[in-house]
Amino acid sequence: MTDATPTLPQVLQELRTAGMDSLRPTRPRIAVGTATCGLASGAADVLAALRDGVASRGLDALVTETGCIGYCQVEPIVDVLVPGYHRVLYSTMTPAKAEALLNSLAQGRIPAEDALCQIPMEGARRAGTNGSIPLLADVPFFASQVKTVTANCGFINPTSIEEYAAVGGFSALWKVLSQMSPEDVIEAVKASGLRGRGGAGFPTGRKWESCRRAESPDGIRYLICNADEGDPGAYMDRGLLEGSPYSVLEGMIIGAYAIGASQGYVYIRHEYPLARRLLENAIARAREVGLLGEDILGTGFSFDIEVSQGGGAFVCGESTALVASIEGRIGEPRDKQHLRTVQSGLFGRPTVLNNVETWANVPLIISNGPQWFASMGTRTSTGTKVFSLVGQVKNTGLIEVPMGMTLRQIIYELGGGPPDGKRLKAVQTGGPSGGCIPESLMDLPVDFDALSKAGSMMGSGGMIVMDEDTCMVDVAKYFMAFLMEESCGKCIPCREGVKRMHQILTDIAEGRASQQSLSLLEELAEVVQDASLCGLGKTAPNPVLSTIRHFRSEYEQHILDRRCPAGVCRALLRYSIDADLCKGCGACVDACPTGAISGELREAHSITQDLCIKCGSCFDVCPAKAVVRA
Repeated sequence: MTDATPTLPQVLQELRTAGMDSLRPTRPRIAVGTATCGLASGAADVLAALRDGVASRGLDALVTETGCIGYCQVEPIVDVLVPGYHRVLYSTMTPAKAEALLNSLAQGRIPAEDALCQIPMEGARRAGTNGSIPLLADVPFFASQVKTVTANCGFINPTSIEEYAAVGGFSALWKVLSQMSPEDVIEAVKASGLRGRGGAGFPTGRKWESCRRAESPDGIRYLICNADEGDPGAYMDRGLLEGSPYSVLEGMIIGAYAIGASQGYVYIRHEYPLARRLLENAIARAREVGLLGEDILGTGFSFDIEVSQGGGAFVCGESTALVASIEGRIGEPRDKQHLRTVQSGLFGRPTVLNNVETWANVPLIISNGPQWFASMGTRTSTGTKVFSLVGQVKNTGLIEVPMGMTLRQIIYELGGGPPDGKRLKAVQTGGPSGGCIPESLMDLPVDFDALSKAGSMMGSGGMIVMDEDTCMVDVAKYFMAFLMEESCGKCIPCREGVKRMHQILTDIAEGRASQQSLSLLEELAEVVQDASLCGLGKTAPNPVLSTIRHFRSEYEQHILDRRCPAGVCRALLRYSIDADLCKGCGACVDACPTGAISGELREAHSITQDLCIKCGSCFDVCPAKAVVRA
């Protein structure tokens, strides 16, 4: 962010000065990525080794923590800044590698060993021997990304309000409070074209405007941040809260000023303990310095934020169910056809609800201008979008790209394509409520409208890559099982319809289905889609309908041929041993858990079908590839 006003309040100037001393110190700064992905990969041990090593060597160096820069595949990541040089990222670090790094730094050398890349710093020169460390833009995973909302993740310490201020934090808030009316703010957000990043893609500015205009009997309005990120494989909101929580708070404060709210809530799922701790720290620090609470920055505007923890119910990602949960009621949705949350939301008052990523974009729009934001992306889907790229792809992690980039570019240029030379089969977008898009549509631009036309949706940003070994019937069955468990049960179409779809898919996967089963599945999916009360039920059939639409022949092979072409559905598999290829090594005998394989050493073996549980262990271990799966 850039300064938008000539003079900042003293408190912000002091925070910014202190933050610059931390971000650009006169001694080496060593930052360890300790977000959830880093910690899961051993970052805590690396951090301890660095702190102990610096102390034992008497090095004059600052060891600190940061969030995730997005390349989760190569965690733990350590970020080293030596004054006068570019920042250097070191990947897949261990305590032993940390010791070697400190030895080099103690000798005045910035090593190239284990270096992932270097990030240019203004006025600095390249680090490493003879420029042997590549630049960030030379790393395929980062090359096509446009980091705006995630720019601070993996750079600043998420606990430090000073470091956030040093990179321009809260300058947008000051611009709003000192120079703009609430109507000006709403018009800026409308002009940017920002659409909600939580799934539905509703225009954010229009939502705010509707809430501000809605009648409230006592003038009270509320504002909510939805951090109940429940899609399997999705962790965009978690990454932002663990890397840059103050940007979310700043967006919420600006939004509260725009709609006239004095109280806000962050609804966060209980599976995110680190994100919650960092968020609560950020709220407390913002209160301490006068950025939350009464009379913010002496402008007369008052607003505060409270954290509300969810119980892990996926349906509480739906706005009315979320509101009910905050109020202490059962998290069930209500009909919004005639009364939306912007008219009657939390405690019956007009309420604006946006997700984490949407709120974090707001300060950027105010600081850089709506035209800057609108210049990225497509005409109807402006800006950038954060995705979690996971599944059968070489490079997994959080990415931020302009709207409109194609699926093929994302999967192959950033993700490196499927590993081991496997063929790409499909990509699932939008979480359990999204759809599976086949390889033939990989040139589809990623935006709200194009994905919807393809039978999928943007969702919050989950992107699961599937290779040739994926069974699409099994994928649909998995998501129906998930949604069956997560349905609140309030309406019959969702409660019973999703359960019945799962039963039919199970019959198909286990060889009990007929051709009529496929027709019934399609008909049932359409009824659930049309008749369900809330978004969970209305979008639940998407995985089923999209896989039938694009992979119908695979369903027919399961039904008519009793065969799973991907070799996933166990009930349809049969393992045998090719006597001409079998060397009698005994590897399959040792691997079989039921003793189904017999045969003398150095003679062809055979499988007793009644004992075979079709686990595939023999297929996996056979060095001669003599085990046949059909």
